[in-house]
Amino acid sequence: MRAQARLSPRLRPFFALSLTLLLGLVACAPADDMGGETGGTPEMTASEPVPMYPPSEVAALAALNASPRHGEWVDVPLPGSDVPIRTWVTYPERADDAPVVIVIMEIYGMTDWIRGVADQLAADGFIAVAPDLLSGMGPNGGGTESLGSRDDVVAAVRTLDSPESMRRLDAVREYALAIPSSNGEIGVVGYCWGGARSFEYAVHQPGLGAAVVYYGTSPAEAGMYESISAPVLGLYGGDDQRVNATIPIAQETMGGLGKTYEVEIYDGAGHGFLRAQEDREGANMGATEAAWPRTVAFFREHLGG
Repeated sequence: MRAQARLSPRLRPFFALSLTLLLGLVACAPADDMGGETGGTPEMTASEPVPMYPPSEVAALAALNASPRHGEWVDVPLPGSDVPIRTWVTYPERADDAPVVIVIMEIYGMTDWIRGVADQLAADGFIAVAPDLLSGMGPNGGGTESLGSRDDVVAAVRTLDSPESMRRLDAVREYALAIPSSNGEIGVVGYCWGGARSFEYAVHQPGLGAAVVYYGTSPAEAGMYESISAPVLGLYGGDDQRVNATIPIAQETMGGLGKTYEVEIYDGAGHGFLRAQEDREGANMGATEAAWPRTVAFFREHLGG
């Protein structure tokens, strides 16, 4: 028979108090003091996915280098020209056909940041097609990469008028329609200079499924809106009155025509907030966190996927 330890009746109250204090200390101790991960055991960790957004300009190249998705440069034929449109295409990892989103560059041309935006669209389930619309306009028939400085790129983009932009976007759209893994639905998103071109492409192309405008000016003439069939989403920084002053004509005209033009303006955010996420004391990041899920939801609603 095993002997059992007995506690003196006089010591029992002190033992009970000590045990209570010990249990309280254990319960209040942080998880890493108990040999686990900070924040609790795996069973206590939230299972919801962390929201993802395109990288900022400073983080774009590292994000591209770490991406598991397939991206490649392709040459898109441009009718009437011997020089193709150099285009970055990124594919989602999915088992079915996907909608296509054409990504229109900023006034800074074809950059790693634009490719980073395309990669995030692919992460969200879209085939992203990002053309260098300066292809053939640089030295020796080059594009953005052939120009010496950002100022040179800006100057070159400013020579690219609306009719030529539309011609080049039409060529990219034809290429996108022929992608075997595409579901045949095509949208467009543009930034800054490209945001204005995105709105113009909705005016120009009746076969467009949806257009998203990031801080781009609206078409200036009311008559231009009559040909729009695609729904348009406009996303703007609150401190960008140069662009925002052009919103009312679009709202009034699109509303009067019974067309869809949804507008979001983010207080405190500036022009280019999706690229410059670190700026404006958190306002640009807050705008990014709100605008990107809105963009993805809009494309899924109107393009499928």
